[in-house]
Amino acid sequence: MNVEEFRDYCLSLPDVTEATPFEKFSRGKFTILVFYVNGHMFCYFNIDEFSNITIKYDATRIAELKERYQAVSEPFNGDKRYWISVQPNLDLTDVNLKELVQQSYEIVKSKKR
Repeated sequence: MNVEEFRDYCLSLPDVTEATPFEKFSRGKFTILVFYVNGHMFCYFNIDEFSNITIKYDATRIAELKERYQAVSEPFNGDKRYWISVQPNLDLTDVNLKELVQQSYEIVKSKKR
């Protein structure tokens, strides 16, 4: 999956918005694209590299997922109790990646505003 396909998939989910809220912190070195539902992040990545995607995930299942897939590791920047980092195009299929994003979306969407 490439960056455009991934972005299109995230934006296809109901009520999703995107933004680049961290540009002032990066001083133009990188651009983090963040996807939100109900005003809360569920997924983000460096749009210039697309080598790691940070995804919110079920805390009780993170260890199992990391054991199963080489592509899944601790997030670069995020609470490792609730977030994972995924390397696209490693050992996760596009379908698996979309499932992780869908689950992240559902976790965040189910939270009360």
